[in-house]
Amino acid sequence: MKERITQDLLDLMRLPGLAGHEDRVRREIAQKLRNAGVESETDRLGNLAAHFPGTGPSVMLFAHMDQLGFVVRRIEADGLLRLERLGGVPERALPAQDVLLCTGPGQDIQGIIAHKSHHVTPPGEKYQVTQYAELFADAGFASADEAHRAGIRIGTPVVYRPAAHRLQNDTVTGTSVDDRAGCAVLLEMARLLHARDAGPPVHLVFSVQEEFNLRGALPLAQKLLPDIAIQLDLMPATDTPDVAGQGDMVLGGGPGISLYSFHGRGTLNGVIPHPAMVQLMETAAAAEKIPLQRSARTGILTDLSYVQHVGGGVACIDAGYPMRYSHSAREVCDLNDLVALTRLLAAALGRVGADFSLNRDDYT
Repeated sequence: MKERITQDLLDLMRLPGLAGHEDRVRREIAQKLRNAGVESETDRLGNLAAHFPGTGPSVMLFAHMDQLGFVVRRIEADGLLRLERLGGVPERALPAQDVLLCTGPGQDIQGIIAHKSHHVTPPGEKYQVTQYAELFADAGFASADEAHRAGIRIGTPVVYRPAAHRLQNDTVTGTSVDDRAGCAVLLEMARLLHARDAGPPVHLVFSVQEEFNLRGALPLAQKLLPDIAIQLDLMPATDTPDVAGQGDMVLGGGPGISLYSFHGRGTLNGVIPHPAMVQLMETAAAAEKIPLQRSARTGILTDLSYVQHVGGGVACIDAGYPMRYSHSAREVCDLNDLVALTRLLAAALGRVGADFSLNRDDYT
């Protein structure tokens, strides 16, 4: 299982898939599903879904395919490119980063986000963060005409140059661990669900535009009207000196569940999980002897925040894996956490029978 998840993760991390431009990632996932004997379908937004029949409450198990990045905002006369952020891109992590201008499979163009030469930077600027509007990308073009001839247009997608590498102790680093790691877990879940002979109806969904507006999964959720929704995403690890004291999420410490999330910047939304889902995850983890970490944070939000309001309301929970250095060009996760998360999900779904109660009074 570990080697399959590892290979899927590395393959997906090496593909660009800016929010709203996930098609290369979607096609790769669809092919991997076909290789496993699983058929899938795509809606107009680009969401990819595979359906596994069963009895009992229906479950939407999903993760997002897209990544954050930029679009070209302006092409200067000298061929330098101004970029507009798409998603929560941290300005302080941008100068000197490698980027990929996504002009088409086999035609992508490498570039860098320029960093002002040290020798001409006055002392007062050396400890300042340059705002993204002042930054520019350099792909070596000598003029705007040359950039146009290469296929660069206003709106061209730009991402951190895709990278994926194994580190020590079963850790992986690179671009878009968020949330290609969740997608790799879903691919392994598809293989397990394809081989099962009983269980609840499961809709396995690879969603779009989470990094853009968190609502890409909504049309599909409105069509499926699940009883239960489980969303897979990163959970910020707090085991490095820069974030010590902010939580108890440890890389390599096992999968996690969120008991509270709230985003206070620009939107009033979040998820307080349904008590049936909390008990389900805790019981499954205990039975399988899987360590289960817990998270409660402000400043984080997933598309589950909107899926939970579909139809008459959906019993929801965020589950995930610890990850370091979120939204930077080099994120880090532990492969053992992904394996344990897969085992947890399989065990949890195996406990959702025809008589599984979603009545809150049975849990509170």
